[in-house]
Amino acid sequence: MITKKMIRSIDELQEIQRQATRASEDVAIASIDGSINVDAKSFIGLFALDFSEPVLLVSEDEKFHKRVEHIGVTVE
Repeated sequence: MITKKMIRSIDELQEIQRQATRASEDVAIASIDGSINVDAKSFIGLFALDFSEPVLLVSEDEKFHKRVEHIGVTVE
């Protein structure tokens, strides 16, 4: 599953990372073009991304996607 999000603050990013650590499956955050793909459970790795653009949250854990619905702005 993939959710496209616009992250607006460090607090939102921290909450996504926190929810990723609770996920039973792997969670990745990727750039739109796929050139950067990092483990969302690793806070340091998240700094490789440009959050002025939307990012992709990638995981097969449906519960993770439900827990992050309210974080940031979901982009269609």
